[in-house]
Amino acid sequence: MASTPAHDLAVPNLPSQDFDVTEAFYGGFGFERMFRDQGWMILTRAGLQLEFFPAPGLDPFSSSFMCCLRVADVDELYEAILRSGVPVSTAGMPRLHPVRMQTWGLRAGYLVDPDGTQLTLIER
Repeated sequence: MASTPAHDLAVPNLPSQDFDVTEAFYGGFGFERMFRDQGWMILTRAGLQLEFFPAPGLDPFSSSFMCCLRVADVDELYEAILRSGVPVSTAGMPRLHPVRMQTWGLRAGYLVDPDGTQLTLIER
């Protein structure tokens, strides 16, 4: 098997009802704008990159969008999200579910953003 160049990257493409709201939400815990125009937005935080497309008619309560963020320090990311004001809850959006050992063997928590996208926060 050939080795993969270090610059190869797969990135989730996620919906946003409103780029201003999405950018402010993710910016609250350290994501910064890399690119934005009317049809696309890229936000980054350390080695993480999320890309967003406009979805003005999205129903967050029926959204099935999701992705995983695999990070070296899941507790740091979780605490940053918590400090930004995202509530720990089992209902509503946005919301945060605490990091804990999962039945599948890794420590993980969950973030549901204002558009109903579930991000699994996984410790590498």
